[in-house]
Amino acid sequence: MIDEKHELLKLLDLKTLGLDRFAGTSPTTGWKRVFGGQVVAQALVAALRTVDADRPVHSLHGYFLRPGDPSQQILYEVERFRDGKSFTTRGVLARQHGEIIFSMSASFHAVETGMEHQLPMPRVKPPEELPADEELLRGKGQNITLTMQNYLARDRPIELRPADPEAYANPKPGREARRDIWFKSKFPLPDEPAVHQAVFAYASDLTIIETALGPHGRSLFDPKLMMASLDHAIWYHRPFRADRWLLYAQDSPTAANGRGYNRGLVFTRDGVLVASVTQEALMRLRRTSS
Repeated sequence: MIDEKHELLKLLDLKTLGLDRFAGTSPTTGWKRVFGGQVVAQALVAALRTVDADRPVHSLHGYFLRPGDPSQQILYEVERFRDGKSFTTRGVLARQHGEIIFSMSASFHAVETGMEHQLPMPRVKPPEELPADEELLRGKGQNITLTMQNYLARDRPIELRPADPEAYANPKPGREARRDIWFKSKFPLPDEPAVHQAVFAYASDLTIIETALGPHGRSLFDPKLMMASLDHAIWYHRPFRADRWLLYAQDSPTAANGRGYNRGLVFTRDGVLVASVTQEALMRLRRTSS
């Protein structure tokens, strides 16, 4: 079995090519496209390499421009937009085959005190009382698709436990466009805040794309569906550990024009709101030949 800890940290350990230039690799899992969360996380790591450690990331905004090729390394170029007294801003371009596949802007902020408030965490069952997503999907028996088989065959470093197992495993039309999912790294992470921020960036793209599908009774594994992340944004509000359970409270206010808009609030087990995520995704039904 693949050492999942080694593989994830290896993905995040970019090779330095020169001043503000880095290279990242992808796992050899047989998938035709690079996972979007991987590109976001690697781009964040590239930006972090150019910023003082006492300025953690507080937000990032990225656009997926082209599918990534898992067989080729990804080149990351960082542009230093601004180094201010309390804020630092970076831009990152990810390239493959001479073309830009992803662009990102990220802002870093020196820690300071001020006014605070937050929304409460939803009331859901604790993760210990819920089955993992692999167990739920394997339980679908003959309804399992080839895409789902490939998904379950992967050695994944993030554990997911949906708070509503039935809605996750058997989506039906008319369901509310929201999902609550517990997640964490399957292994302990180093005591470096930047590592936890990057691992969270990786995990933040695992489930949010499906939220807009809830009212339509479809899932990411539907062979009649074509989906792709278009953009991705994260706001980091407070410190957290990605190797401890976090609740990802996701909803989708709307879907229109072939796009679904999704958002998520991320809480620690004791109810502290630590991050927010938004994403818009392409969601089309594949055309069938007559």
